[in-house]
This record gives sequence, C-alpha cells and structure tokens, in this order.
Amino acid sequence: MSESEDWSSGGRRLATGNRPSAKRVSFDRRELAAILKVYGRKVAEGEWRDYAIDHLEDRAVFSIFRRACEVPMFRVEKIPALARRQGSYRIVAATGLIMRRGHELSGVLRILDRPKLSLVSP
Repeated sequence: MSESEDWSSGGRRLATGNRPSAKRVSFDRRELAAILKVYGRKVAEGEWRDYAIDHLEDRAVFSIFRRACEVPMFRVEKIPALARRQGSYRIVAATGLIMRRGHELSGVLRILDRPKLSLVSP
C-alpha cells in the first residue's frame, strides 16, 4: 500500500485525495423540481440559457446564466444555518443584492417568475 492509499473506509481502498468529506448541503428533489420549473419557462422564453449547481459545506447554489461565459444573473441559494432567522432560501442578483429571502422556496421563486415588461405601441 502506498502513502496515497487508505484502507480505513470499510474495506474499500480510497486515495487520500478522495476521502469522504463533511456533509454537504444539497437541494432535494422537490426543491430542484420547483427551481427547474421556473428555469424551464425562462429558457422557453429565451431569457436564460445555462445553469450550474454547487453543493458546498454551508450552502447549495443554483446559478442562472444568460450565456455560459458570463457571471450568473441570479443565484438561488439554500443556507440551512439561516432557517430559523431569515429563512433558508434567497435569490441573489449578479451585483450581490439579495432580492428576496424566505422560509418557503415557492414564495422566493415568485420574484423570478414575474412577466417581462415591454413597451406597447398604441
């Protein structure tokens, strides 16, 4: 056994760089379905084109992009540590402005599902 191998994981051989890390925060199936429902509508309208999901130690982030090479337009964040205070969900704009936060994801996502305003000629 070399220095980079570890047999302490229930008989399975793991490289030391692949050790199981601390529990990460993630979106559950219900949360992802709600987010992807709004995302799908905006993609069909041609407003959004790409997304990324990050599962970090303290938060889960769903980033929404207009183009793949840009910074995210919006981030839907789940931070369980804030669940009792401000609510564990929040929408953050590209500038860092927290647009909405709350305890229920459906209420927080409503800000992204607003109809796009446009000028109408008489």
